[in-house]
Amino acid sequence: MSSHATKNTTIPMNNLPAQLQQLGLRALPAQLDDFLALATKARWSPRQIIEQITLAEYSERSRRSLERRLRLCGLKKYKPMADFDWAWPVKMDRDIVERAFSLDFINEARNLIFVGPNGLGKTMIAKNICNAAVQAGHSVLFRSAAALLEDLHRQTTEGRRRRLHAYANTGLLCIDEVAYLSFDDKAADLLYEVINRRYERKPVIITTNRPFKEWNEVFPNATCIVTMLDRLLHHADVTVFQGHSYRVRESELETAARRKKK
Repeated sequence: MSSHATKNTTIPMNNLPAQLQQLGLRALPAQLDDFLALATKARWSPRQIIEQITLAEYSERSRRSLERRLRLCGLKKYKPMADFDWAWPVKMDRDIVERAFSLDFINEARNLIFVGPNGLGKTMIAKNICNAAVQAGHSVLFRSAAALLEDLHRQTTEGRRRRLHAYANTGLLCIDEVAYLSFDDKAADLLYEVINRRYERKPVIITTNRPFKEWNEVFPNATCIVTMLDRLLHHADVTVFQGHSYRVRESELETAARRKKK
């Protein structure tokens, strides 16, 4: 027999779960015996059986899709909005933040931009909005600016084209910590390319600790900053955060608590 002979993948006729799985079913094979017992006990009609199989498979596929989108999103750990102290920032447009959770801005292709010092909850809020979007069925990517730019920078020409396509077409893209680090003009061009490709098509969430007038210091010698900001701000809700770092406050409270125990 030739070493290139086709491998026999035929499943025995008495292995029904394996046959169902080969057909693409995911929920039914794992619970076939329980399903058949329930169908017999409830005396389901053939139509009811098909309806229940369809419902089970649809639910399983929805669950798998959600798991996949959450994995690809890249949110990692974050605190839920229930833990957010709305009174902590001295200044913040709460209406814009709360309205964002309706997710209307996604269909409207409006950008969300959170500007302010570290430790006021910008990233926490952005991650919660991204999670809400994933739960609602949207494709979402959450990346720090440094990670996104490094990803694009290290690609081959063909690889960069594919990555730009992915960043341009995902349902919601969140770029966290823009302007936290300084970048060269090549990085600015790559960021502009992402913003420009999404312009008036798909929304972006941006968090930054620097006012826009200082972005030319973050991307020195870049000629695209004005045009990039023009695209970014044209259809956007901008929220300015002011106040002291909540993380610093938590650290101070923890230090005080440890001192009391001594």
